[in-house]
Amino acid sequence: MRSWNALPACALISAGEISREFAAAGARDFRGAARYVHALPYGRNSNRTDPLIVIREHRGTCSTKHALLKRLADEQQLEIALVIGIYYMNERNTPGVGRVLEECGLESIPEAHCYLRYQDGRIDVTREAAGGPAEPIARFLHEEEISPEQIGDYKIALHQRWMRGWLASPDAPRSLDFDELWKIREACIAALGQ
Repeated sequence: MRSWNALPACALISAGEISREFAAAGARDFRGAARYVHALPYGRNSNRTDPLIVIREHRGTCSTKHALLKRLADEQQLEIALVIGIYYMNERNTPGVGRVLEECGLESIPEAHCYLRYQDGRIDVTREAAGGPAEPIARFLHEEEISPEQIGDYKIALHQRWMRGWLASPDAPRSLDFDELWKIREACIAALGQ
């Protein structure tokens, strides 16, 4: 995955509410808007359906940050896709979750992650750029393009479907049920926000 600096430096035109909010925040081009979003802390938002919640709360997750940039790309008529991918989350590729996983006797669990696709490359403004502390996500089990409106219920349903499938596979620990696994996942996400 590449970071925000791999996105186009196209000057922002006044094309809608999202564009105006980024201009007010000092972003002059799309890459600058992505840099702004990248610099905001990781943290869950109070209302992921609010298109501007990342700017209003000065934080966001992979879902809300990338959905905001997708909305900006749409206003600017840039061909940038919002993608959801399922991968095995572990301490190496998602630093901060290792303690939770270790306490539960797990090395990894399936996780849903949102990012952008631009010119056939994956762009992630929520992870460190190459050379940062996280290993790149080596393999996605599933990837699909979604709309910003799908970062809520649709993303959760897709993620939970993959977790249930994993629990039924020979790779999964037999001592866990779905509710326990989801609680472990939630504890991992909480650890990332600390």
